[in-house]
Amino acid sequence: MADFTPAENASYLARPHDVHRVVLLYSGGLDTSVMLKWIQDQYDAEVIALCIDLGQPADDFDAVRQKAIDLGAIESLVVDAKEEFARDYIAPAIRANARYQGGYPLFTTLGRPLIAKIACDVAREHGADTVAHGATGKGNDQVRIDATVATLAPELKIIAPVREWGMGRDEEIAYAEEHGIPVSSSVERPYSIDDNLWGRSSEGGVIEDLDQAPPEDVFELVTPPRRAPDQETSITIGFRDGLPVSIDGEQAQLVELIQRVAEVAATHGVGIVDHIEDRVVGLKVRDIYEVPAAEVILTAHRELEKLVMTGRENGLKPQLDALWAQLVYEGLWYEPLIDDLNAFMERSNAKVEGEIVLRLYKGSAVVTQRRSPYALYDRSLATFNADASFSQNAAPGFIELFSLQSRMAHRISEKRGKK
Repeated sequence: MADFTPAENASYLARPHDVHRVVLLYSGGLDTSVMLKWIQDQYDAEVIALCIDLGQPADDFDAVRQKAIDLGAIESLVVDAKEEFARDYIAPAIRANARYQGGYPLFTTLGRPLIAKIACDVAREHGADTVAHGATGKGNDQVRIDATVATLAPELKIIAPVREWGMGRDEEIAYAEEHGIPVSSSVERPYSIDDNLWGRSSEGGVIEDLDQAPPEDVFELVTPPRRAPDQETSITIGFRDGLPVSIDGEQAQLVELIQRVAEVAATHGVGIVDHIEDRVVGLKVRDIYEVPAAEVILTAHRELEKLVMTGRENGLKPQLDALWAQLVYEGLWYEPLIDDLNAFMERSNAKVEGEIVLRLYKGSAVVTQRRSPYALYDRSLATFNADASFSQNAAPGFIELFSLQSRMAHRISEKRGKK
């Protein structure tokens, strides 16, 4: 382990004399378990462990709480924030079809501003002066969490031990073994995992080798497609105001609906994303995402938008969707432009109502049926059969006017080229 020298290149970073009581964003994993011990030793500070339930499917929160106490935390809190996460973070992401760089359905990204907000509330409630998190100096989460805390609670200081201490994954594992800290990571399987209601990510280890396909031990949420059932299934997602409200005709609240869609889609191998992306700090990295609910719901949502929106709306909205995803990915949740975009997303989604049917089969989710009371599709107009509802004889006049300027520009260009 490198000698510890606290960073002093930002006003919100804590110096040793600032730190007396720390709210540690705690998952019970390798990084935060090592951090809990390390903060006590390096700062001689009291630590309140804060674990936030965003719908992580496998976590035993009683065990996480007890583990923090065993490692010396003066308090160990678990906050159930699933409903808030779904309502205030996933819902606007669905309306914005949020996929960063066209591939990653934001989920870790969405959770960070919420957990940072809750950390600020807990710090104030318990008289803490510092928030600690497990983000590295190479990742995006440091931007998202630091920016949120500095925005919402400028009186609080921040420490990010992984960014400061100079330990790699192997050294963290060795430190944990030396101090008797139980962790699930190993040198042989050193994946960094994050998950919540909306998805699961894995990075590190063999995933960093672009010449290697991800080994199947990476996947814990989605069935690898080759092992998925040979029988296809259909799923119907109903929407109102741009949000999913039913599955196979049965109404459900958003948290329950996401969980049910995820279970069906994961069984059929849907939602594995092997993605190269550009981080905020400039690194290009590879992540493996398991996003069964997001894959199905976002696919269905965008398809319904295309059915009910005009061509001009369908031309503009993906550009604004991409901007929304970029800003949120970069940790700018409190950027005023996000509020402006959310207002547009809400207004444009007011007519995104209806049902989309998808066929799930061995990793694919294909839209097969669409229906909406606001559909701009009219079969009597679209049909190639003879029909009196559309006068095809009107087309030539339209074409002459529609192409007028283009034809004039071409003729002028040709004349100038002959001189």
